[in-house]
Amino acid sequence: MARKKFYVTSPIYYPNDIPHIGHAYTTIAADVLARWNKIKGNNVFFLTGTDEHGKKIENAAKKQNKKTKEFVDSLVPKFEDAWKKLNIDYDRFIRTTDSDHKKIVKKILQKVYDKGDIYPGKYEGFYCTGCEAYYTERDLEDGCCPIHKTKIEKLKEESYFFKLSKYQKKLLELYRKNQNFILPESRAREIVNFVKEGLRDLSISRTNFDWGISLPFDSKHVAYVWFDALLNYYSATKEGGKQKFWPADVHLIGRDILRFHAVIWPAMLMSAGIELPKSIFAHGWWTFDKEKISKSRGRVVNVDELISIAGVDSARYFLFRATPFGQDGDFSEKALVERHNNELADKLGNLVSRVSALVEKNGIVKCQNKLLKKLNIKKIEKLFEDYEFDKALNEIFAFIDVCNEYIQAKKPWETKDKKVLYELADSIKAIGILLYPFIPSTSEKIAKQFGFKIDFKEIKKLLKIKKIKKSEILFKKI
Repeated sequence: MARKKFYVTSPIYYPNDIPHIGHAYTTIAADVLARWNKIKGNNVFFLTGTDEHGKKIENAAKKQNKKTKEFVDSLVPKFEDAWKKLNIDYDRFIRTTDSDHKKIVKKILQKVYDKGDIYPGKYEGFYCTGCEAYYTERDLEDGCCPIHKTKIEKLKEESYFFKLSKYQKKLLELYRKNQNFILPESRAREIVNFVKEGLRDLSISRTNFDWGISLPFDSKHVAYVWFDALLNYYSATKEGGKQKFWPADVHLIGRDILRFHAVIWPAMLMSAGIELPKSIFAHGWWTFDKEKISKSRGRVVNVDELISIAGVDSARYFLFRATPFGQDGDFSEKALVERHNNELADKLGNLVSRVSALVEKNGIVKCQNKLLKKLNIKKIEKLFEDYEFDKALNEIFAFIDVCNEYIQAKKPWETKDKKVLYELADSIKAIGILLYPFIPSTSEKIAKQFGFKIDFKEIKKLLKIKKIKKSEILFKKI
């Protein structure tokens, strides 16, 4: 039987600074979904990368007296290194300077132009280089960008425009017919209201700088960075053997870039006659002392700082346990340490340590595991499907509590009951498999210790008997 395909993307990030918690959050979320689908036996493609064109990058390179390509080449390894540190298992790291991507962008631009959906004109209006976004007067806050809170520049230049307004009705029809196209629901309502207010045609080229992909029908113009960047999700599937993965199952993004993904992106694809992605999930922002984390405003927790508090798995666990995916969360070192100590060390770590020590001493006897009936696996599957990661973790940790209560009630250190110990060891197998998407290296240690394969099907199979030795301390208390 052919394996079901699953294609997940993180956004591609501007490499004009080092990766921080905001980048990490979306990328780990994509990794969680990719790993979940892998253990379910699906054929997975997970894409991440960097968005390397535009004036923002050109300006940052000039400040450092570097050629733009040399500048981005020096920064990209910082992202690759950060994802390695966070145990992100992606399938491709795409760069918008990759030749295969540039080729597809030119091809799509030409296709949309030939259709009559791109025309020449003059752009006059507001533009924030920090966001690489156009704004109307009503979007501004005291003449400032609503995201960066910086004074906004007024642009006046020759430009080509994409007929975005032409797709207003089609977009509203898409949102109405496909309730899962924009998630969560609150974000969908926001986009529907925005599109209903009316769409203006989009300026898709610039002439006052040249760091970008030139238009195939007018080389004096470079493509607007978002028209280029959004196509990465599609261009990555045009390389050998990846065609089967399009359309994407889910684009994971921060809510600040939702309009680009939920309005401009589907309209571009409709114009080019390309199948649309199935879903766009916009998660909330992380705040730091109740202020949005932002490189430009100096409110940052970078990846190394995040890991240094309690380790990689604790950081990954905290980000998805502390806040419902889709809502804003406030980062606190104290809260991370509390979760590490009280849940990972005291509950999970203690259970694995006690059971492995007792099994080493007394051995186990295979039997039906009645304890497993208290684990609602179907519910956990549904929670993963609905991106309710915090609730999935809640279910798993409720079962860890059940196991800890069971060991206290049955007192196997007194009874030497090998069947009780088997039930507990077999339950640890289920816990290790289900936690793998969140805390992969810890799950791999548990799997090695108890002798099981990290595969969803293994949960219902009885644990094979092997020599189990007392586990190392999985989470040292802080």
